[in-house]
Amino acid sequence: MISLSRLRLTAFLATSLLCVGAPTFGQDRSLKDAAQGRFLIGVAINEKVFLGKNATEVGIVTSHFNSVSPENCLKWETVHPEPGRYDFSAADRYVAFGAEHRLFIIGHTLMWHYQTPDWVFKNPDGTPKNKAQLLEELRSHIQTVVGRYKGRIRGWDVVNEAIDDEGRLRTDKPWYRILGEEGVIEAFRAAHEADPAAELYYNEFSLWLPAKRPAVLQLVARVRAAGIPVAAVGLQEHYMMAGPSPEEVGETIDAFAREHLPVMITELDVSVLPRPENYAGADLAALQARKAELDPYPVALPETVERALAERYAALFAVYRNHASAIKRITFWGVSDADTWLNNWPIPGRHDYPLLFDRGDHAKPALPAILDALARP
Repeated sequence: MISLSRLRLTAFLATSLLCVGAPTFGQDRSLKDAAQGRFLIGVAINEKVFLGKNATEVGIVTSHFNSVSPENCLKWETVHPEPGRYDFSAADRYVAFGAEHRLFIIGHTLMWHYQTPDWVFKNPDGTPKNKAQLLEELRSHIQTVVGRYKGRIRGWDVVNEAIDDEGRLRTDKPWYRILGEEGVIEAFRAAHEADPAAELYYNEFSLWLPAKRPAVLQLVARVRAAGIPVAAVGLQEHYMMAGPSPEEVGETIDAFAREHLPVMITELDVSVLPRPENYAGADLAALQARKAELDPYPVALPETVERALAERYAALFAVYRNHASAIKRITFWGVSDADTWLNNWPIPGRHDYPLLFDRGDHAKPALPAILDALARP
């Protein structure tokens, strides 16, 4: 039997499909207003936005969001590309954009095993740095970057993705192979020393997995036991259409709430494309040979899939609404489908549609579906 509420949602989405071509930031309702009193609504931005190269997307950001995260300009390879040389040109503009528009500014990310140059882990002669050397490199970088934006960047993703899906520290990566768990604790310590007023976060994906979530809870507990505040855990939530289920999403939030640890939804998007099995170790050429199968919507998203995406977002935001007391912020990872990272992962050159605005910066049916979900008590 189809419930009355589902029939109403279906009728609402059918009507909203007629409005896809409407101006994107002149709508009567905005995301940040709909979420007011519950949680911040954020978005990850790139240089097109914070340098003002895309005026439409600047309008979207300032109309719908009250928090910003940087896609890449504060990652190590960008801001500290060579030993002894920092490049803050892009990061400074990002922070200035956030300040100009009175947004809650997030820093992302200080310690991650990707987008960190090899020189960080190696001496000039190519030998691996020892523990003392790498700890000094880590602390110096964090204190320099966080210190530069003290009082302006109000929250930092300090450590990103330190735990694998089986709940183990990623000792296959040099940060954790050389430093172990001590590196995580010292990263948080350095950030707290550099700006004691800034909120500090641990950021991770797939925390609905039963082995991974308790490991992250234990890791954060040990950081806190060292006397270092951790304000929240970031649930990345790069989701698929089929999973995780709303029930699994709610249980994940509840698990952190039971430990008196708030969460943030830090990198939200919903891929509509098929994900090949074992893609992490797959041969890229073999995947490219299956591009027609794995890139089924190269021109546009069919109406039926657009409607299903809107329903998926409505279901997720119903969970977030019902768990609002445990959530500090929800951040979408990108403004529009044109720039989503999923167009190039796990296969380059695909056409994904995971966000609320299409490639022409027009609102998709997912936007009014979310607004409607947030309007409910």
